[in-house]
Amino acid sequence: MNILDKIVEQKKVEVAQALKAVSLEALMDYPLFNEAVPSLKYSIASTNKSGVITEFKRRSPSKGMINDKVKVEDVVRGYEASGSSALSILTDVQFFGGSQLDLTDARQVTSLPILRKDFIIDPYQVYEAKAIGASAILLIAAILDVDKAKELGALANYLGMEVLMELHAPDEIDRLNPFVDVVGINNRNLKTFEVDLEQSVKLAAQLPADKLKISESGIHSPEDVFYLRNNGFDGFLIGESFMKTNDPAAAFDAFAKAIKMETANS
Repeated sequence: MNILDKIVEQKKVEVAQALKAVSLEALMDYPLFNEAVPSLKYSIASTNKSGVITEFKRRSPSKGMINDKVKVEDVVRGYEASGSSALSILTDVQFFGGSQLDLTDARQVTSLPILRKDFIIDPYQVYEAKAIGASAILLIAAILDVDKAKELGALANYLGMEVLMELHAPDEIDRLNPFVDVVGINNRNLKTFEVDLEQSVKLAAQLPADKLKISESGIHSPEDVFYLRNNGFDGFLIGESFMKTNDPAAAFDAFAKAIKMETANS
């Protein structure tokens, strides 16, 4: 059983436990459930921002602990101040050291769209995402069939959220549906955790022209951003490069300034 399979099996257990602990009706009574949220798609497309979705991630199965010293509120305030287009907040506890509280705490201090980054396999998790303040949910094509992807995407849209559908291979393109607002290509193979930046480029030409395209993982430099932008990408999800430093917000600030300077000189 690979790591992705292990995570999905754990998610099934967590969803069953959550359903017993907090009903759907209780989730819909959360203060944030009926609050309007900013659009991920609109913010990424805005020319006034960097195009970077900055991520808050404490650890990962492949790298272990990345950063357990910083507060989510401090980091996301800095990300927003430096021109981040959106935020990605890990809410998986066991494998990534995140929590739903991280996302809610971030929502309290930022006006940026927030992507709930987790392994969503059940409608209950979509209701959770809305209740904790997410603007969008991540749907990973590799763990969903066509019907389940459509069901979860439709529910997210119905609840006022957008969908980022993450692909890894050409045979996953059939999971795309009208409820997907943004398509992400993960350069990290979630079964082996190997990273290949060319993965985005190879798949880009096969994606629908009307979908915003995001490249995820393995992006470490402004040169990577320009290379991917020149190959049709609108946005770039970057987390580890910033989170592994003592001051993720300052690291992103320097990165954003380098992008802006290079853009001005091109």
